[in-house]
Amino acid sequence: DNKHNKPKQFERCKSMSKLQSLISGKWKILIIWYICVYEKQRFNELRNRLDGITHTTLTKQLRELEADGIIARTVYPVVPPKVEYTLTEKGRSFVPVLMEMQHWSEENL
Repeated sequence: DNKHNKPKQFERCKSMSKLQSLISGKWKILIIWYICVYEKQRFNELRNRLDGITHTTLTKQLRELEADGIIARTVYPVVPPKVEYTLTEKGRSFVPVLMEMQHWSEENL
């Protein structure tokens, strides 16, 4: 009998499943990282830092992170349009996890 087939085991995995869903996507962790490191980022700054990301993918992942409450999007009423992305309080609470991930990566990869 597999211990992971028991309902109690599935119940305990819900929080990790939610986290995985939140940060899934090839670029989300790096997007959060760059916004954290630079405190605020504009779209093209992120696009230049994320070598290989398409305009469409960056837009989609930024929208998902905004919808999940991880980043905030501020639009300034100027011409040409100016949009900046920052971490929300919820996003900032993820920074220690991100730092541990970086540390683990440096030590193990």
